[in-house]
Amino acid sequence: MLNSILLAISITLMYSTPLVFGSMGGVISERAGVINLGIEGMMTIGAFTGATVGYYTSNPWLGFLSAGLAGGMLALLHAVAAVSFKANQTVSGIAMNFLGLGLSLFLSRLFFQGATMTKPVTEKIPKIFGKINSREHPVLSLLNMDTTVIIAFILMLTIWFVLYRTKWGLRIRSVGEHPAAADSLGISVSTIRYLCVILSGVFSGFGGAAMTLAVVSLYSATAISGQGFIALAAVIFGKWTPQGAYGACLVFGLSQALVVLLGGDKVRIPSQILSMLPYITTIIVLVLFVGRSVMPKADGIPYEKGTR
Repeated sequence: MLNSILLAISITLMYSTPLVFGSMGGVISERAGVINLGIEGMMTIGAFTGATVGYYTSNPWLGFLSAGLAGGMLALLHAVAAVSFKANQTVSGIAMNFLGLGLSLFLSRLFFQGATMTKPVTEKIPKIFGKINSREHPVLSLLNMDTTVIIAFILMLTIWFVLYRTKWGLRIRSVGEHPAAADSLGISVSTIRYLCVILSGVFSGFGGAAMTLAVVSLYSATAISGQGFIALAAVIFGKWTPQGAYGACLVFGLSQALVVLLGGDKVRIPSQILSMLPYITTIIVLVLFVGRSVMPKADGIPYEKGTR
């Protein structure tokens, strides 16, 4: 019984970690007043970049950092469109999703002899306790989580501290709530929004790399399949707070863990129904909580100097 509980916790944390990175990106961007629907595409380009750099360098950490850089570069395009050119943020975000997937498949064919998937990385991101013999230490092996789990948790705490305990966090929240008032106090709305959107892409890229360098060992077209949108749902469910979004990601991660745990021969449930479980959970959560969540007042509204 204990082993089953520990296994469920381990799988939950493993699958929720990419979502946590993506949702932290959503929180920081939307707190500054920019809707980022392109998290899926930024996670996708991060997943590809992480797997590719990890494969060619045999260094998963270099791949992880490169994934964040790739996600940040894609987010920069979104920031230019949404902040500088005052474009519709929803349309721009959706465009980033198409661009992230298309660019990943194109580069995959370029770097891997026409294949739409990368080759498996030789070194994955190490686990907390390193390599453990599961027969000698069965309980410890179940608690031996990926290092990215700890990084994601630290990131959540860091964002919470910055948003609610520092003057920079106050500036970010003021830009997302009332940019005209922030502008009147000498705060550069454009600079804050640019910075937060780019960070959103960096975090999302980390989420993609956490999938291809920790959960699985390679990138394919289905490596990121809806995780970005689930991360956005976690932002709404968590009421645009880092701690709330983190908790929501654990809920969605648990639904994925149930898919794994119930996917064997113990319970006769069609695999098609099991694979739908995370997305059904997302829809149910949105239906129940979207009306109760209050987004930042200026979220999604381009700011023009001199407007109120």
